[in-house]
Amino acid sequence: MVEKNAMNTLLKLALLLLTLPSQAISNSPPFACDSANPSTSSLPFCQRSLSLEKRAEDLVSRLTLQEKISQLGNTGPAIPRLGIPSFQWWSEGLHGVSNYGRGIRFNGGAIAAATSFPQVILAAAAFDPLLWYRIGQAVGTEARAFYNGGQADGLTFWTPNINIFRDPRWGRGQETPGEDPLTVGKYAVAYVRGLQGDSFHGGGLGGKLLASACCKHLTAYDLDNWKGVNRVSFDAKVTAQDMADTYQPPFRSCVEEGQASGIMCSYNSVNGIPTCADPNLLSATARQAWGFNGYITSDCDAVATIFANHSYVNSPAEAVASAIRAGVDVDCGPFMQNHAAEALQQRKLFNSDIDRALRNQFMVRMRLGLFDGNPQTLAFGNLGPTQVCMPEHQALALDAARAGLVLLKNEAHLLPLSKAKLASLAVIGPNSNSAWKLLGDYAGPPCSSVTPLQALKSYVGDVRYLPGCDTAACAAAAVDDAAKLAGEVDQVVLFMGLDQEQEFEDLDRVDLVLPRMQEKLITRVAMAAKRPVILIIISGGPVDISFAKINPSIGAIVWAGYPGQAGGTAISEVLFGDHNPGGKLPMTWYPQSFTAVPMTDMRMRADAAGGYPGRTYRFYNGKVVYPFGYGLSYTGYSYRFVKATAEVIFSRSNGGRGDLKTTSVEEMGPDECQKLRISAVVRVKNEGDIAGKHPVMVFARHSSAAAGSPVKQLVGFEPVYLGAGEEVNMTFGISPCLHLARAEPDGSMVLDQGSYFLVVGDQEHPLELRPLNV
Repeated sequence: MVEKNAMNTLLKLALLLLTLPSQAISNSPPFACDSANPSTSSLPFCQRSLSLEKRAEDLVSRLTLQEKISQLGNTGPAIPRLGIPSFQWWSEGLHGVSNYGRGIRFNGGAIAAATSFPQVILAAAAFDPLLWYRIGQAVGTEARAFYNGGQADGLTFWTPNINIFRDPRWGRGQETPGEDPLTVGKYAVAYVRGLQGDSFHGGGLGGKLLASACCKHLTAYDLDNWKGVNRVSFDAKVTAQDMADTYQPPFRSCVEEGQASGIMCSYNSVNGIPTCADPNLLSATARQAWGFNGYITSDCDAVATIFANHSYVNSPAEAVASAIRAGVDVDCGPFMQNHAAEALQQRKLFNSDIDRALRNQFMVRMRLGLFDGNPQTLAFGNLGPTQVCMPEHQALALDAARAGLVLLKNEAHLLPLSKAKLASLAVIGPNSNSAWKLLGDYAGPPCSSVTPLQALKSYVGDVRYLPGCDTAACAAAAVDDAAKLAGEVDQVVLFMGLDQEQEFEDLDRVDLVLPRMQEKLITRVAMAAKRPVILIIISGGPVDISFAKINPSIGAIVWAGYPGQAGGTAISEVLFGDHNPGGKLPMTWYPQSFTAVPMTDMRMRADAAGGYPGRTYRFYNGKVVYPFGYGLSYTGYSYRFVKATAEVIFSRSNGGRGDLKTTSVEEMGPDECQKLRISAVVRVKNEGDIAGKHPVMVFARHSSAAAGSPVKQLVGFEPVYLGAGEEVNMTFGISPCLHLARAEPDGSMVLDQGSYFLVVGDQEHPLELRPLNV
């Protein structure tokens, strides 16, 4: 995908020239099976009464070998004799329709922008699946509108990114829903259902697709470019235990519950095997065990890396053969198109292997309605340019930014500010007056944009601005000028943090502190100001701001992620109390000392003997700057367990382990697991005098956890809006097999009998799990 260094930029430019769509810009969508063309409309693959499998089989059987090979890249050229237009598989829609791929055009038509929602990591901070679904639904609607408006060459979007945010230095952590497997899995399901046009609860798709979603990057991919270690050659050493309870669950949820129609294999190897060449991963696990029914694409040039970087095979032909036979159906890039014939000639690959890949491809295109005649006359045909940047979508972008903002510090109730009492305001920082810095990566041109500086001017008459540093890199800072300005105004707001030059695809961080002169600038301004200052952190990944956390001259801190096109407005609303913040951190904020841990160490669990602290809130045993799930509000909430399950009894089945305290989830089977349910009713009350919305988060922990068990585990969450003094009962359903099971070293999932606790806020509820007749 998009690279940062010069060499990769040149390579990508070359790839672009090789893969430009053959189809000319048009104001009508491309489609096959035109009823006006009697030579093709009567062919079996055009008959909607037949099954997708039969239609795809018929189509593939009519292709010449050369035509088949031509379809193996992300740009599938047209096949005029069969009335089949070209198709571009590579489009992006991470948090809005984007121009990062090859399938979308923001010029040459009526659509010049798309709604830019908050970057995923900030949307995740809302812990609100319905919000995630609505964002996906809006993106899918706008994607189809681009297509119907003749400004798209495909409808397959390579999103969402559901890799676990394992290491805080990862440049692409901003693209993910955070570090918790349950949260990431729920995000995947909600977003995929929305993007593909399914109902929120699933089961309403009926085989058709509004747009196609793609779960990426399978698997254990969370290192791009760190201290000379590059993703295209990195071999991730992952235990079966970590694979079972951390790396794989989000992908399984994305496939089984979300019914995603696409999967992308990653650049890296896992335990010596490139993921795009691993039949156990792509075929045995994804297709057979999880029931995946869609197409599998490589990441861009990842098939080439099987030979060129991983040295897993001895020739390009063998790389193509290994990928296709493992289960890859589409190659992002021309590598498979260029070397498949050679692989066939050498009998490393067979026609049947290519036929299988093409059947998977064309079934997805058929589900998108592109072989049913003119899409504008069928399902979703009414969507066009007027559905892009709709007021409803832009309002949703603002709601999402509001919901994700996290209040980290608010000493002496500095916030919210009073418009009536504030005569002058200084806005300082490199992230104060740049709209594009609020978007994050994989963003397209936004419908509208308001910088924080512009938004704050609508609240205060006298607003004075100083960037302080030219960029977030802050190699040089106007410290004296900033301190002078701070002493002249009633209040100071600093917009600091990171930008896409600090963290990005193909760019991991080596530090967790603020870049260069930022800390000095913040500290001096805080010392010079008349009253405690407000610090806004713009960033995708966590930052060690311990100095600001303990500094009494810094009265309030807000983490704003990359809040999207409406971010400036949302931040201003929070600062002045028009919105009560309720977001919670979806990832742990580690201290700078964590950088002593090699990013290449994929282990999740702590190793006391080796001095390894573990990773994420589930296993990390070191100090934190801010913990997972942390976030303040302008009001206070109390929790109380009203009613909850006290005991769960299950059949004993230990898989021959000899340990009668451990029960195999697999041997219990899905029927018994379905019967085992834990119900918890929690009374939530807004104890303050300000209305607010926040997510209620339920954790579980074992009173005497076995070695390698999580310290605690998020088992449920749901947002709730409460007026001042209002209270409500919330019911959470918990599955012991899904939420309380732990992974053994061999990757099998087991239930431990004994005492557990459900935890909400500062409240705990005891729970006993025991086998039958014990």
